[in-house]
Amino acid sequence: MDRIAIIGGARLEGEIVISGAKNSAIKLMAASLLTDQPLRLTNMPRLADTRFLGQLLRRLGTDIIEQDGDDGAETILHTREIVSAFAPYDLVRQMRASFNVLGPLIARTGHAKVSLPGGCTIGARPVDLHLEALRALGASIDLHEGYVYAQAPRGLIGAEIEFPFVSVGATEHVMLAAVLAKGETVLKNAAREPELGDLAECLNKMGAQVSGAGTSTIRIQGVDHLHGATHSVIPDRIETGTFALAAAMAGGEVRLTKTRSDFVETLLDKMVEAGVEVIRHNDGMTIKRNGARLKAVEIETDPYPGFATDLQAQFMALMTLADGESVIKETIFENRFMHAPELARLGADILVSGGEARVRGVETLEGAQVMATDLRASVSLVIAALAARGETVVSRVYHLDRGFERLEEKLGACGANVRRIAGTGEPED
Repeated sequence: MDRIAIIGGARLEGEIVISGAKNSAIKLMAASLLTDQPLRLTNMPRLADTRFLGQLLRRLGTDIIEQDGDDGAETILHTREIVSAFAPYDLVRQMRASFNVLGPLIARTGHAKVSLPGGCTIGARPVDLHLEALRALGASIDLHEGYVYAQAPRGLIGAEIEFPFVSVGATEHVMLAAVLAKGETVLKNAAREPELGDLAECLNKMGAQVSGAGTSTIRIQGVDHLHGATHSVIPDRIETGTFALAAAMAGGEVRLTKTRSDFVETLLDKMVEAGVEVIRHNDGMTIKRNGARLKAVEIETDPYPGFATDLQAQFMALMTLADGESVIKETIFENRFMHAPELARLGADILVSGGEARVRGVETLEGAQVMATDLRASVSLVIAALAARGETVVSRVYHLDRGFERLEEKLGACGANVRRIAGTGEPED
């Protein structure tokens, strides 16, 4: 397995171009199952997760071409016919979002057999909401031996669905199914993340009738069929926030381009509160810190537009060197403080109790060997290492490769002393 080695202390100076959003790209790829015409996605990130989903889509019948275009990397997905409506465990387990092929398969073919995604290191993240919503659309759902068997031979039927709590995955999944349902579907207490708006925009380009995406009520008027389209993936707000925090941690001046500051306003407000200078531009932002001591601030994760849970670990890394005590409350996922013990190996002072972490800022961090436990936790260790004395080696970086494109290259171009140490073999988990 590969590792990443970072020698801390270098200030970051330069520009980082933000990639297309992973969490949007994988749902847009699943949308290609809804039509027999090509879907061309531009500004595509090249990640382990998009590769995993591509493997599954090919098994289901999708031809995939990856190439370079005028808007960077692009992917053309063409599912002339569904050759198999079976998504096996060995493919779905590699990435939970693969489960979202279930809705499009039912919508287009009337049946599907899809593996349950299995456990998750940051909590249970059950798919009950997904299944209940698909039942509300008229699908017959049975569970046997770890698989979902779904039937809707006469097609799906629009329904009013109110989610008991906000779920990005369930909202997206129902959208992907309901666009081909008969009649109108109304989603209440829907997620409001920018990725929902991106999915809706792409579906509408394909001939769907989706309105209200980005609000808590989404209306979908079902259509008989969808056609091909070209769509540019929105910037990755989590990558944007991560590099903003990396620049603040290391100090210096970094301009983030091909992104949008309004996607991460809650984070930027907290960074300013901590003493970081933020300058917004039409195509992104500039992050400055001249070496002055950071100030401790409190955050609480919340559904969008609140503080993103996917930036919580990275923000905790920043707070390890802040004056005073910061309180970080995690309200979205249980068991999402697994990075805290690894940050402690670098010298951080963190006390975790249930869904709350108290971080007392220390004078310095010291390099050490640490281990990534999940995607966001892994990059929090890289951020901390940028400001630590000596060398930090992060193992199990296959987590990083799931969600960050060319991380070492982008940081290295701004002056970070970071390198990948090639390993042998593939991870077992």
